[in-house]
Amino acid sequence: MCLAVPGKVIEIEGDGELRMARVDFSGVQRQICLAFVPEAQLGDYVLVHVGFAISTIDEEAAHETLAALQEMGELTELGAPPDTSAASAADDPEKH
Repeated sequence: MCLAVPGKVIEIEGDGELRMARVDFSGVQRQICLAFVPEAQLGDYVLVHVGFAISTIDEEAAHETLAALQEMGELTELGAPPDTSAASAADDPEKH
């Protein structure tokens, strides 16, 4: 399955096809190519697939998507800690 993950552009370097960004994914930062989204600016949210930003999205959609991916455990590849809130609740008899 192909997956694009939303992240926030926090730094931009270079021009044209060599334009790169440092993108934050819930605390994990990666260098991402912006060649496919020349309109991306600092503070924008982009969808990233295999190191390339493929589109820009609004902040609300980015947060909703990140929350869903975190809940499904799909962010561990990025180095984000797994969401253990559901597991913790299941282990705590007082929360039932």
